[in-house]
Amino acid sequence: MLDALLTASKPELLDKDGDQTLRGLLYDYFAFGRSLEAARAKFAGYVDLSPTQYLILIAITHSKLDEPMGINQLAARLHLSGAFITNEVNKLVSDGLIAKSEHPSDGRRVQLSVTDEGISRLTRLAAFQRPINDALFETLTREEFKVLSKLLSRLAANGDRAVKMAEHIEASIALEQHRDAASANSKPGQRQKQGSGSRRTKR
Repeated sequence: MLDALLTASKPELLDKDGDQTLRGLLYDYFAFGRSLEAARAKFAGYVDLSPTQYLILIAITHSKLDEPMGINQLAARLHLSGAFITNEVNKLVSDGLIAKSEHPSDGRRVQLSVTDEGISRLTRLAAFQRPINDALFETLTREEFKVLSKLLSRLAANGDRAVKMAEHIEASIALEQHRDAASANSKPGQRQKQGSGSRRTKR
């Protein structure tokens, strides 16, 4: 019975207590995630932005100079859809916080940059952010922080694939249920009964 309730099957995720370690990890991760979400909302509200707009400004500001940040790069970095990013970027452009320019090597693409007003807001925000980020990660050593950074980068990619897998499995189950229902409605006994009813009607 307990095996049927396991939430994972990879040996690396299981121990002598089944999936208890995995469950504990996820409970702690969700708790920390809620704290991160709350902190992000505080950061964004401090400079009159939505949480996503705040992330966009931060991501563009800290992008590498040799890798100009466009819509596709921004969407990939934040693990969000291109259409959603485009809509939010357009709002920030209208507010004078982001500027669009022609990509230096591809005229079909745009390059995004933060305006002076955007930098001014982020500078004001940084003083508010520093003690909060320090508190969020204060128990980690430098080496632990580097390991966590690498692990979360890999897990973020896994998360995208896992969600797509969930959508695929969900669609497959729905299709199978639809086929089963169609099959049940066309059983030989039902067809014969319907046929008998038709003959009686004719007589």
